[in-house]
Amino acid sequence: MKDLDKRVILEENDGKSIRSFVLRGGRLTHLQERALQNYYDDYVIEFSRNILDFEKLFGNNNPVIIEIGFGMGESTAEIAAKFPDNNYLGIEVFLAGVGRLLHDIHERCLKNLCIIRFNAVDVLQEMISDQSVAGFHIFFPDPWPKKKHHKRRLLQEEFLKVLSRKLKPEGYIYCVTDWTPYAEWIIDEARKVAELVNNSENGYCEPVSWRPETKFELKGLIKKHEIHEIRLKKSGTSPL
Repeated sequence: MKDLDKRVILEENDGKSIRSFVLRGGRLTHLQERALQNYYDDYVIEFSRNILDFEKLFGNNNPVIIEIGFGMGESTAEIAAKFPDNNYLGIEVFLAGVGRLLHDIHERCLKNLCIIRFNAVDVLQEMISDQSVAGFHIFFPDPWPKKKHHKRRLLQEEFLKVLSRKLKPEGYIYCVTDWTPYAEWIIDEARKVAELVNNSENGYCEPVSWRPETKFELKGLIKKHEIHEIRLKKSGTSPL
């Protein structure tokens, strides 16, 4: 396993740095640290500029669902366990969350879930082929509530275009947030992407029975935040 915390600099072939950031670490519990030491090499895929072969990675041709920013990974593991005929790829930079999910993967003996610990934009652009993903799950992304920080929001037009390009013809994007202004933002930004369709009359869909309630979600409910669920699909496909 590589160093748990390090500064990562991506370089193009000409050696010019195109991005530099610190992978977020933070304090680890003993459980998370043990999982990182024992299972990292078994379930974590190192970032590279090589397109992933999903069939080789998972050993089958089952649909691949990518979750972006899985946090501590509770819902990720639960969903993967419920749907063994799907493959799941979780992308997260938060080290404690990676450690926690590694523990759950091992404890549940999940064969259909892998992790990449890296920036999602780079992973999608460099490692995921176009029209290869069945769906994206993005649960409770950082809302960046201050107006001056809106440019940092993950779900905006350009990124939604990237997600759409990676989706298969029957692909979907499933987003959940407890921040109403961000939910409205997502709906507005999705309207700018011609290939994405929102079939819900008011932009919001009904909750699905298979998505577990997370600790983060519970905290939002305690604060009286309304949970907003948004499902988008590629044009020309059947409704979700």
